[in-house]
Amino acid sequence: MRILVLGGDGYCGWATSLYLSSRGHQVAIADSFHRRLWDHELGAQSLTPIRALPERLRVWHAVSGQTIEPFVGDITDYEFVASSFQAFEPETVIHFAEQRAAPYSMIDRQHAVFTQVNNVVGTLNVLFAIKEFSPNCHLVKLGTMGEYGTPNIDIEEGYIRIQHNGREDLLPFPKQPGSFYHLSKVHDSHNIMFCCKIWGIRATDLNQGVVYGTVTAEVSLDEALINRFDYDEVFGTALNRFCVQAAIGHPLTVYGSGGQTRGFLDIRDTVRCIELACINPPERGECRVFNQFTEQFSVLELAELVQSAAHKMGIDAPIDHLPDPRVEAEEHYYNARHTKLLDLGLRPHLLSESLLDSLVNIAFQYRDRIDASLLLPKVDWRNSRNDRRQRPAAMAAAAD
Repeated sequence: MRILVLGGDGYCGWATSLYLSSRGHQVAIADSFHRRLWDHELGAQSLTPIRALPERLRVWHAVSGQTIEPFVGDITDYEFVASSFQAFEPETVIHFAEQRAAPYSMIDRQHAVFTQVNNVVGTLNVLFAIKEFSPNCHLVKLGTMGEYGTPNIDIEEGYIRIQHNGREDLLPFPKQPGSFYHLSKVHDSHNIMFCCKIWGIRATDLNQGVVYGTVTAEVSLDEALINRFDYDEVFGTALNRFCVQAAIGHPLTVYGSGGQTRGFLDIRDTVRCIELACINPPERGECRVFNQFTEQFSVLELAELVQSAAHKMGIDAPIDHLPDPRVEAEEHYYNARHTKLLDLGLRPHLLSESLLDSLVNIAFQYRDRIDASLLLPKVDWRNSRNDRRQRPAAMAAAAD
């Protein structure tokens, strides 16, 4: 299958590209390198050292014998999208190419506008390119469980059957997004659903939970293929942050009570879910929605798991509760359905003690790259202007 991975230089995109390439698919990557630029803007870096994309692709070819073709450009530029589609002629497009951090979208007006323009316009360009150049192409779009919010009812997979005043209908599940980023994902979902309806596009919207882990079989083949490990308060996940904090003896910082509950999955399950969606496409005109996660945890439960793993390694890892910078329910009901990918054959890798140990060990291995100033929250949802920009440490040192 000819598969174009948009955002293939990023965390999920890189792991997915290598996995699909190793499975014999003809893979191309399109990327603008915005994710790398945001590190520079925020004075952050991946805990793990990430090589330039040309080197990554050369090493992948050397260790696997497979070639991945790169297209460098921005999907908000329709001419770039159109030329990439015409050159590669994809049968499937996997769309990761979005600004994916809620805190980044809440920094100020500029970052909110950028997030929505980048995400919504980019997705619209992809939809138009499919219509004009590859009408039979299957769009596999990475959504987010955050589209749903935390309703006091079970979360269904995309659609819910409603009975009202004696009538019944199957309708999109109500959305309660919690940031300008999550709102952009909702807008994407609506645009995709609309284009499936009017143009007969086939699409799978994957509402993914929080992904953890850096290791897949493919990225483990050479250190130059290593994947991202983001821990900062803007792009890092709570689990990654806790592992890094434990590695340097910093208290594990839980926002509010820690009762915020979300869906989680291993990066190895992410790439398998993507593959299952690709090889089991929907019918023309169908907008299919899968909830893509394998387990549910509260933030406090994750902190306690990391604390336990650290204690076994002789590390004291106290838990500190900070005022929640987000506007969200700190204690709530949360039960989301996630059976469709299991029905297609997903066999989950659950969060085990050994995996937690490996995450903490990665944090120890690269602890000289940890910047403790990036661990505490600086973006408050209640403020319309947050001063989050800073120079990279290396640049600041050179200037001094």
